[in-house]
Amino acid sequence: MGDIALPAWLRRAVPGNDVALALGVVALLVVLVVPLPTALLDAALAASITLSVLVLMTALFLRRPLDFTSFPTLLLLTTLLRLALNVATTRIILTDGAQGPQAAGQVVSAFGGFLMGGDVVVGLIVFAILLVVNFMVITKGSGRIAEVAARFSLDALPGKQMAIDADLSAGLIEENEARRRRRDLEEETGFYGAMDGAAKFVRGDAIAGLIITAINLLGGMAIGVARHGMGFGDAAQTFSLLTVGDGLVSQIPALLVSVAAGIVVTKGSTEGRADEVLVEQLGGNPKPLAIVAGSAVVLGLLPGMPLLPFLTLAGAAGTGALALQRRDAAGAGAEAALPATVAEPPIAETLRIDLLRLELGYGLLSLAAGEAPRLTEQIKGLRRSIAQEMGFVLPSVRIQDNLALAPDTYAIRVKEIEAGRGQLRPPLLLAIDPAGAVPDLPGERCLEPSFGLPALWIEEARREEALARGCTVVDAAGVVATHLTELVREHMAELLSFAETQKLLDELPAEHRKLVADLVPAQIGVGGIQRVLQALLAERVSIRDLPTILEGIQEAAAANARTVPAILAIVRTRLARQLSDAARGPAGYVPMVTLSADWEVAFTEALVGPPEERQLAMAPSRLGEFMQRVREVFDAANGAGEQPALVCSGPIRPHVRAIVERFRPATAVLAHTEIHPRARIRTVGSV
Repeated sequence: MGDIALPAWLRRAVPGNDVALALGVVALLVVLVVPLPTALLDAALAASITLSVLVLMTALFLRRPLDFTSFPTLLLLTTLLRLALNVATTRIILTDGAQGPQAAGQVVSAFGGFLMGGDVVVGLIVFAILLVVNFMVITKGSGRIAEVAARFSLDALPGKQMAIDADLSAGLIEENEARRRRRDLEEETGFYGAMDGAAKFVRGDAIAGLIITAINLLGGMAIGVARHGMGFGDAAQTFSLLTVGDGLVSQIPALLVSVAAGIVVTKGSTEGRADEVLVEQLGGNPKPLAIVAGSAVVLGLLPGMPLLPFLTLAGAAGTGALALQRRDAAGAGAEAALPATVAEPPIAETLRIDLLRLELGYGLLSLAAGEAPRLTEQIKGLRRSIAQEMGFVLPSVRIQDNLALAPDTYAIRVKEIEAGRGQLRPPLLLAIDPAGAVPDLPGERCLEPSFGLPALWIEEARREEALARGCTVVDAAGVVATHLTELVREHMAELLSFAETQKLLDELPAEHRKLVADLVPAQIGVGGIQRVLQALLAERVSIRDLPTILEGIQEAAAANARTVPAILAIVRTRLARQLSDAARGPAGYVPMVTLSADWEVAFTEALVGPPEERQLAMAPSRLGEFMQRVREVFDAANGAGEQPALVCSGPIRPHVRAIVERFRPATAVLAHTEIHPRARIRTVGSV
């Protein structure tokens, strides 16, 4: 038989649809004001009891609380359902209660008769006890646990976020995994916060049930005696049965839902179903079971105690303890039979070092866990820009706290050795005058950690004023990222490892694989290529054009150049267009400071040793004179707005560079052959 085609409006009203949910909530609100026939009321009360049992069973078989994130909403809806049914039964009890115990339907009558057993006083006392248990014990305890869980979850949120960001920066997890963990954190925080509020609904429901019960009992007896002429005893009997039945029909589902709420919020971070966890933790150790067995025997032997129940429990506990002890003994024997291992992974792990590590004082932890732009996001941007600019992927930066640091201090380590540190004042902003003067603004004076320039910590409200005065304004995370960028550029050669060099060669496009196969290992090894690339990076030359560099190495091998300086000279000549472009100023030409003929001769005559291993042997006084002259010429060029390169002959270029990098590491030192023929040049000074 084929499927029956339903109208569109009816298909949208089936369970699990948004329209069905909306209609259900509207129906609950209608029940509050519209009388229900007893047959429909019985069906609704049965549905309420069944739904509460379903909620309890779902809570029992949860593996973790976040698998039931709809529970706070469900608490509200079930509370509203019980209150609506309470109002409906109250209306029937007060209007038709004089007709007898069946006036409010069969469900209410059955619950009242079963509990009371013909005794009004006993029924009322038992009902009161159930109400107190739900209100004072389960509901109050669940609400308190939800409140504490919500508070602790919010307090732990920054640390958990920082741990996720640190794992992502260290490369331990991927971006998708980090996004999933952040989403779980948000769901966990929202869930416990919602449970804290939803617990108030359950508590309010218990109070409302108590008030409605009192209204039903007192109001019903008054109406029965005054309006219907019933005797006091008959009125008390009839309306007590109806009141207790109505109270049970509402309080038993409320008790079940309250127990479910308590199970969910007390589960915490425990993984697994409640039955699995309880059995594992209560019955996983033979010693407590053995003590319980002995205690049960002692209690059973006391005068007046029933011996059979205690002996039965003692036998069960003792059997369980014996079985667990045998299992543990068998496991220990199996472990002893295994060959002893000598490997000690924890000690081996201590030998690993972090290539880059950022350590934060506890006052700066919010930088790694705060809102965007986060420090970790800026570090990811730094790695991306370094890859595009310099041609290799920077190692992951590990972020961790360091209690040995002052609260407002950070330290940057390269290969476990501190390379720089600084102090921050979040949420203040750092204002820097590019001219090198202290900004004329109210604030806390300091030195910018990356370049040592005078700076000022200012408030957010003065950002626009500082920008209007031509200052550069950076937040605390930007200060750390800038400092890290400069230190990475300074130590870039150290960060290019053998493994990273091999990875660069392996990831070359297919059309360049033949070049690599011809070079390695016949003409040069991977280690030799690594040293050439490190020499380029030490002078801040990009290695992104790796095929051209490999062609230069092949040319050097054909010319029998074996030393790194000799290979590097040929490679740099191949990279002339790139070097000239990097040295080009904003005006479109390469500003140059040339080396005079006297200094060319002085350096050439100071070279000693065999041709392949020439060393510079110049008098210290002459070196001091050269350094002073270079400072004067470059300071004058910088004052004129130029950032020139120092140009000299090829044979002495490595030695001149070795001197200049000690006091001007960012200054490019080029040989005449390293300037592209088509590059526009301009001489702005001479040494």
